[in-house]
Amino acid sequence: MDSSDFTESMLDQLPMERFWDIPLYQWDGFWYRSYHLQATMALRSQYIARDDDIILASPMKTGTTWLKALCFSILQKEENAARLNEETLAKTEKDDPRHLRDPLVDNHPAVYVQTLEVQVFTAKPPPDVSAMESPRLFHTHLPYTALPDSIKTSNCKLVYITRNPKDTLVSMWHFFNKLRTPEQGPYPFEQAFGSFINGVSHFGPFFDHVLQYWNQSLKSPNKILFLKYEDLKKDTKGEVKKLASFLGKPFNNEKEVEDVIWRCSLERLKNLEVNKNGIDPWVGMQNSAFFRSGIVGDWKNIMSKEFSERLDQITMQKLKDSGLHLEI
Repeated sequence: MDSSDFTESMLDQLPMERFWDIPLYQWDGFWYRSYHLQATMALRSQYIARDDDIILASPMKTGTTWLKALCFSILQKEENAARLNEETLAKTEKDDPRHLRDPLVDNHPAVYVQTLEVQVFTAKPPPDVSAMESPRLFHTHLPYTALPDSIKTSNCKLVYITRNPKDTLVSMWHFFNKLRTPEQGPYPFEQAFGSFINGVSHFGPFFDHVLQYWNQSLKSPNKILFLKYEDLKKDTKGEVKKLASFLGKPFNNEKEVEDVIWRCSLERLKNLEVNKNGIDPWVGMQNSAFFRSGIVGDWKNIMSKEFSERLDQITMQKLKDSGLHLEI
């Protein structure tokens, strides 16, 4: 299929499976919703990367929103410091000066770091991204092989985040259940599990997606930073420092690190008014759906021992000899 001539009629030529009753189409080994695939084709033919672009990448439900908030705040930290210096710090304890004029108070992180194939190139017509000021910061759920060639060949940087597959699946299950009515009830977890282990999920197969970026990060460690959600939870300060250095924005002092970590914490973000009551216009889902528990090991509350052991076996088999370890 030529990336410049994708039409709806071409979907008929592609394998189709259902995930959560949503039709997904397989192209080049991965599964897409129809409009995501159409946007991917437009992206591949129109996007010209710059050397100072920053592209965040992830499978679904692996820490994307946290990563967006962190990278946006790291790039904004000089501006944030300047804003604080302009403000009067003689406030009551309730009026924490760190809240003052913070863009994350006004909008969900996805407004500032848009997903190329979900937000940017689904617009009709797509915005002129070539007119955006540098450095441009975007996100994608696309597998590495589906990225525009200019992203792969330029000096732009990619930051990838993944998560253990059991928490990924359970988080995905909770997320998509938000789209179901009370009458429908939760989607049967057994069916979700079956689809996931067969590779049928948005931008799946999960393990193929992860291994593509992992292998590329080994070849080009200065271009691709590979992060794991569990590491970010376990050693937040160390991982955020590593992230800032990779982005060319190292912290000047511990206070800066702590400010970014606080600014982007799940507890803070989920309790901001915009995330408690706002609606994501691109997905049609409440912003609160993007902020649930964030707990490592939350799969234990849903997944049976039989399913857990089966997914552990699949994980070990898929990652064998790759050098990559995901918690099981």
